[in-house]
Amino acid sequence: MDWTRLLVLDLSPGEVYPHACGESEWIVLPLAGGCEVRCAEPSPTPPLPETGDAAPGPPFRGSAPDPAPRTPAGLRSPSGPSHPATAHAQAGAGHNPAPPAFEERGPGQRPGSGPQVFRLRGRRGVFDGPSDFAYLPREGVAEIRSGAGGRFALVGARCEKRLPARYGPAAEVPVELRGAAQCSRQVNNFAAAGVFACDRLIAVEVLTPGGNWSSYPPHKHDEHHPGVESRLEEIYYYEIAPHGDTPGLGYQRVSPSPAGKTDILTEVRTGDAVLIPDGWHGPSIAVPGHDMYYLNVMAGPGATREWLIRDHPDHGWIRSTWTDQDIDPRLPFPHRAEDPA
Repeated sequence: MDWTRLLVLDLSPGEVYPHACGESEWIVLPLAGGCEVRCAEPSPTPPLPETGDAAPGPPFRGSAPDPAPRTPAGLRSPSGPSHPATAHAQAGAGHNPAPPAFEERGPGQRPGSGPQVFRLRGRRGVFDGPSDFAYLPREGVAEIRSGAGGRFALVGARCEKRLPARYGPAAEVPVELRGAAQCSRQVNNFAAAGVFACDRLIAVEVLTPGGNWSSYPPHKHDEHHPGVESRLEEIYYYEIAPHGDTPGLGYQRVSPSPAGKTDILTEVRTGDAVLIPDGWHGPSIAVPGHDMYYLNVMAGPGATREWLIRDHPDHGWIRSTWTDQDIDPRLPFPHRAEDPA
């Protein structure tokens, strides 16, 4: 992928992952558990832009001793025959140089003026509501450590501007319910365009109750048409809720568009990812009894950071049927009665 980046880390208690941002901006997003993110920024760090991002396109309606540095989880093709655009988020052979020593910011020290420490409370799991997160700038270096252990996504995009490191509170993540009936889904817009300032990166979480279709009608964003469609490549990373001891599964379809030849119909399970450089993507199908989560990571070469999509002409009519249907009552997540603790 030219623009998008994804690492998924499974950290043992007390484990530390050193991360060099390089030419990309990154967000550290807890999937299960909490962590501490220590970030050293290049100096000087420019201020955030005074004006926000372009308005988003029309939505779908409706501490322990440090162990040795850890090898990151990366993306590689699964074993057996598959389309080259399908990948699993599994252990890879990547390497990041160890970052320098860190000190916490002292009282009165302005953001971006020195090493910073962000303590992310995180969450029990992806179906337990939005999480807080930390933004890491281009050319920064960081350490991610988890006292109790957990799973963490690093979502990134190759970028040009360097913005300051920042904390994103869970309480400020807009939660949107899209579609209706069996096309109902929930979107946690933690780094959507117009919500959280980034240079290129757009990232959201989508949660689909078991038996529902999301990413539907099929849509694309692989060509630049001002005011109509953005050119954005995309990564989908999945976690599927089990039923007792039975692991969950779902399905993902990507079909060729005028701009590309990506053609996928694949089964997805927890830890899998699908790479979408182009094409009509959707539906994402959550099988009955197994709720589906996916993390969307998007970026592209456009000068304006915006999410503008074009529906598949054969299926866009489905939106008109939602006006007199209700949102699935299982939304929003979490929809369990017990205290998530």
